[in-house]
Amino acid sequence: MNKGLFVGSFDPFTIGHDSIVRRALPLFDHIIIGVGVNERKKCMLSAEERVRRIKRFYADEPKIEVRAYSDLTIDFARREQATYIIKGVRSVKDFEYEREQVDVNRLLSGVETIFLYAEPQLSSISSSMVRELQHFGRDISEFLPKGY
Repeated sequence: MNKGLFVGSFDPFTIGHDSIVRRALPLFDHIIIGVGVNERKKCMLSAEERVRRIKRFYADEPKIEVRAYSDLTIDFARREQATYIIKGVRSVKDFEYEREQVDVNRLLSGVETIFLYAEPQLSSISSSMVRELQHFGRDISEFLPKGY
């Protein structure tokens, strides 16, 4: 089975994340969305709430599972028997950051990573930007998938 693992904090899960998932679906038999739990990172939503919302959003898509994890991504990938890690890239800055992780992940586990570039109209959308807007009382609904 060709299984992809799409990981992130997803705090919140944006229309950019959804775009990557939908574009990756034809490439894989199964996709696991891994909601990363990082105790050092202050999150707007609990991991349980993020998992619940993403599961509900993809409830009609049998090829998608959603799980939280708190260990290294490569350990999670091995445990889930993922054949690839899926990463979305918005900019050169994202690419450089992700490339370093990819090199280490491949060295330690042999798991390959594929990059899907953000659609141009979504390249400025990030979870941190959405959290910032919400913090200042702005409506963030246009940046979240409908039904999330």
